[in-house]
Formats: sequence, structure tokens, C-alpha cells
Amino acid sequence: MWSRYVALGDSFTEGLMDVTGPDGRHVGWADRLAATLARSSPGFQYANLAVRGKLMGQVVAEQVPLACELQPDLVTLAAGVNDALRRNYDMHASATDLENAVRALRGTGADVVLVAFGDPSRRSSVMGSVSRRIAASNDATRAIAKHYDCRVVDFWGCAVFDDDGYWDEDRLHLSPAGHELAARAALSTLGLRDSGWRTPLPAPPPASPLRRAGGHAAWAGRHFGPWLGRRLRGQSSGDGIVAKRPAWGSPPPDAYAIEHP
Repeated sequence: MWSRYVALGDSFTEGLMDVTGPDGRHVGWADRLAATLARSSPGFQYANLAVRGKLMGQVVAEQVPLACELQPDLVTLAAGVNDALRRNYDMHASATDLENAVRALRGTGADVVLVAFGDPSRRSSVMGSVSRRIAASNDATRAIAKHYDCRVVDFWGCAVFDDDGYWDEDRLHLSPAGHELAARAALSTLGLRDSGWRTPLPAPPPASPLRRAGGHAAWAGRHFGPWLGRRLRGQSSGDGIVAKRPAWGSPPPDAYAIEHP
């Protein structure tokens, strides 16, 4: 069993839009995973270096060297979606960065878990172009994982995440329920839970066209507009943000651990 876990990545792993923990930061699926692993590993240590808005190259340059210095026995690395949202996206460069990161992390002797992200076109018809990019990135991630003997939490094609209840109103980050589900998926990938997390909930009745149109308008004003503004100004949501757990520390409170099943 693992006793030193480091989480790397962007807002997904930082835990944006999950509940707020005792430290005033969002909890997130990686914190929930750490709290669960700690139950069977006395003296468990946890660090989370993820920062919102980071691109793959930034994760590799800023977080991976720090992770290697910590000498973990388990690492999760989830990044690349922010790259895919950029107009000048270079999938081959992103994949090369990921492979360099995995090579370095595996060189420490740590077990490494990567993430193949879900298909955004399942929830939004306007995300078709990004969907193709993520599919190609996922293929590269799986190939790298196979070559370096890593595990992959594979969200591609998972109908369970079609449920709006697993997403924040910004439509980009997971809700608290979504983070809990992602933690269950990670536990399943580590062989500590079954694959029951993939079972979709009963579909809710569809919203009326008028309600859907109102929801789209509200989303554009509250979330898409500010996001587009940051892109035009060359800003990132991660500007000025520091990692919430930059060094070894105790795991999150047991209240965030995932219960069976």
C-alpha cells in the first residue's frame, strides 16, 4: 500500500468547485483519494502541487521536479485540457511533455496514474473540435502509460458523467458529487474498488427549450464571458495562485474519505 502520494495538474486536481475544506481551499477528488488511502496506511503523507489554469508544459516544468524531490511512492498527473482549449494547440508537444514527466516520475520508483479525459461533446455540441483534440491526447496518454507501465483513469465514453449533477454551473469543473465520483474512479484504477462508479444514474426529464436557452444565456454571462476576457488579455485563472499542499503533510480529514462501495 502507498504511504507518500503527490497529486499534480491543473484545476481538476486542485479541486475547484468541490466543497471548501478547513484551510479555505477546495477539497477535490485527489484530497478525497488521499483521505481514503490514509485509512490503511499509518503515517500517510500527502502533497498536492496542482494549480488551476496550468498548461501541460507548465505542470511538467514547475510541478514535476518538486514531485521528484519529494520521492513519493504514488503520483497522479492530470493535465492537458487547458492546452486543448487554446487556439494554437500542439498535441505532439503536449504529449512529449507528458512523456518526459512520466519518465522522470517513474525514475523515482513511484507508481504513476494518468488520466484520459471525458468527451465534452457528449454534453455540448459546440465542443466537437475540442473533443477531437482530447481524443487524440487520450490515445497518446494511453500509449505512454503502456510504455512506462502506468495506470490510467479513463473517463472517455463514460455516460455517468453526462449527468449535470456531477458538474458545476460553469460546465467546466466538477461539482462536489463529481469530485467524489472521480475519486471512486481513481480508487477503482488502483484496484481498491470495483468499477461500479461507471453505472449512470436514471436520466432526469429534459428541460424545456425556453429553460435551456435561459441557462445558456446565464452561463455565457457568468462564465464564458470572463473566461474569454482572460484569454484576450493573456491572463490565466492561476495567476497569483499557489499550490495548496506544496510539501508533505498529513492527509485531509477522514470525513472526506470515500466509503464503500
